[in-house]
Amino acid sequence: MVFRELPPAGFVRFAIDRMEVVCAKHVADAILDALRAGTLYRYAMLHAQARPLTGRGIAYAVPLPGDVERVVVRHNRHGGLLAPLTRDLFRPPTFAPAELKISERLRRVGVPTPSMLGYVMYAAPAGLRRVDVVTREVESSRDLSTAMMSTDRAYRERALAATAMLVSALSGVKAQHHDLNVKNVLLHDGPGGSLEALVLDVDRVEFVDDVDTAREANLRRFLRSATKWQTIHRAVVTDDELETFASAVRTRPRLASTLS
Repeated sequence: MVFRELPPAGFVRFAIDRMEVVCAKHVADAILDALRAGTLYRYAMLHAQARPLTGRGIAYAVPLPGDVERVVVRHNRHGGLLAPLTRDLFRPPTFAPAELKISERLRRVGVPTPSMLGYVMYAAPAGLRRVDVVTREVESSRDLSTAMMSTDRAYRERALAATAMLVSALSGVKAQHHDLNVKNVLLHDGPGGSLEALVLDVDRVEFVDDVDTAREANLRRFLRSATKWQTIHRAVVTDDELETFASAVRTRPRLASTLS
């Protein structure tokens, strides 16, 4: 495999067999150990403590060997109409390097998102690649859909207020998320009973020219998803609550993440 550019500060890159690994320095030995299973995803899937997480395919929350980190491992797959054909095959360099770069940039400017610890790229036929991505597990967390389905109005309002802070933070740094949906917002229980929202799937983030463009695009995409949850999944969140959310996004200042 041909290395194209240096990894971000604090990360290392190396090749083993027909795999290319980019990861945080402190987990390099653990990932090498995990790859004895064949792939990182296989290690996670077969782990005795694996906790499955549903989404586009199944991700697994597991400890890395030596308990150096608790992580979530996902195997990248295509979405959309062509997904049955393209499945998990990507043209190099795949989306993983961009996702790592965007993740690091968002965290530097205080946008809450789980820390991406690296990825493993596997050679596939016809010069294509398969990819596993590993992020630090955010414990005591669940996606926003749980709040939207909750009959506890006070909890829904807290969750939407935290999400409004997140969307304001994204928009404030001119970050437009092209798949900002209910399942891509992770709720985290912070200190003192606080609630924080984190953004997922940041490979779908693009940095645009101005805050207003990012804010309105993010709002449209999120509200479209929330409305689908109302109609398709019978989410109990109300139109009034979503209007309050939209107003908060347009008026609330950007806040930094409490996560390290």
